[in-house]
Amino acid sequence: MSDADWKRRPEGGGRAAIRLIAAIARHGGRGIARLCLYPITGYFLLVRASERRASRAYLGRVLGRRARLRDVARHIHTFAATILDRVFLLGGRMDLFDIRTEGTSELLARLDEGRGVLLFGSHLGSFDALRALGRQRPDLKLRVLLDRGHNAAITELLAELDPGLAAGIIDAGQGGPAVVLAIQQALQEGAMVALLVDRARPGETALAAPLLGTPAPFPTAPWLIASVLKAPVMLAFGLYRGGNRYDLLFEPFATAVDVPRAQRAEALSALVHRYAGRLEHHLRGAPWNWFNFYDFWHSQASLPAPPDGSGAAGRLDQRAGDGGRR
Repeated sequence: MSDADWKRRPEGGGRAAIRLIAAIARHGGRGIARLCLYPITGYFLLVRASERRASRAYLGRVLGRRARLRDVARHIHTFAATILDRVFLLGGRMDLFDIRTEGTSELLARLDEGRGVLLFGSHLGSFDALRALGRQRPDLKLRVLLDRGHNAAITELLAELDPGLAAGIIDAGQGGPAVVLAIQQALQEGAMVALLVDRARPGETALAAPLLGTPAPFPTAPWLIASVLKAPVMLAFGLYRGGNRYDLLFEPFATAVDVPRAQRAEALSALVHRYAGRLEHHLRGAPWNWFNFYDFWHSQASLPAPPDGSGAAGRLDQRAGDGGRR
């Protein structure tokens, strides 16, 4: 299995380890559970060579120098810390965290229009910090696009911690048209629909855009979905700053995404390049928050995207545009 084929890689530690750390967190508290982060970091440094190599390669790009072992350890420790905090964030223990928000006024203004909002996130920081919005507006509806089949142990644990959120998950593993229609329905209900748009699955249609000096593949499907549904798009970043501190940032991206069929390739390329620029901006500001532990720049995505709308992405676009009619 190549480093690029992230989707088939087993979960670090397996179900038993994940449930053990969750049990320690829930019964022993966050302070005691954080002590477990050190052996977890050691495990990945000693056993998980693929993740260690990927971390070192990425850190070399973002730091502009050769990454040392302690840099890799800090990177893995940061990742483990955010996974641990999921137990508390999804369990409603917001009192344990200092979460500073920025850009929420524009997000709430868009939601108050009743159109719903697409929240485009990434594997940068913690998407679970979105729970902090509940402090300001308990009435907000959040739906998350998630592949239930990947990282099944974590998915099961999250279902136990927050059954309401789990029940509202839109399964990314179902067919493209079904995904689009589910997102469309959620938007019509005025919900926020959160999805991660930085990672292209092996074989998925993608476009290349420069990231940290080298072209990297980004999926085109999220932008086609946004174009079809004409919903507002905002970028969301939940950056871990150490200790119990998070910065939850929202950035307006588009009141509506337009990808004309006649200029599909050009429009998609412009969107992907613009998004990659914002992602790189936050990568440089929070380099330890990048949690793609594989060779992101040489993944097995399909490049380039077909400009005429053929292929899976084009069928998704057409199917959604037909309102799901057969």
